[in-house]
Amino acid sequence: MDKEKRLKELTELQYYVTQQNGTEPPFRNEFDEHFEEGLYVDIVSGKPLFSSKDKYNSGCGWPAFTKPVEAEEVTEHFDTSHGMRRVEVRSKEADSHLGHVFPDGPAEYGGLRYCINSAALRFIPVDQLEKEGYGDYLKYFK
Repeated sequence: MDKEKRLKELTELQYYVTQQNGTEPPFRNEFDEHFEEGLYVDIVSGKPLFSSKDKYNSGCGWPAFTKPVEAEEVTEHFDTSHGMRRVEVRSKEADSHLGHVFPDGPAEYGGLRYCINSAALRFIPVDQLEKEGYGDYLKYFK
């Protein structure tokens, strides 16, 4: 799908988060407390970003993951906005702002916490992966 066309289909919040480096409210977003098995993809490009297998409840108010499903699909950038020193996470293909990565995740899974805005993601349940064109990712759930 063409990026410009897809951007016009985004909600105001999805556009604010992904295109204007915004942040949705903590604890009041679609995927913070969502633990169904499946794949989280970029709301703009549809590229797979995170798996429910790597999602955990960090208590931060946003969906948290220990790692991306495919490391090459996310880029990291130094971010000094809001008077903080953080590492911003963006999707490689669509250049969507996703959130930030912090070094305070579970040590047994590498120690990273990818704190991601729900508004940057679309969830594909495991039983819909094949139908939605993500059949190659079923291997992560077997």
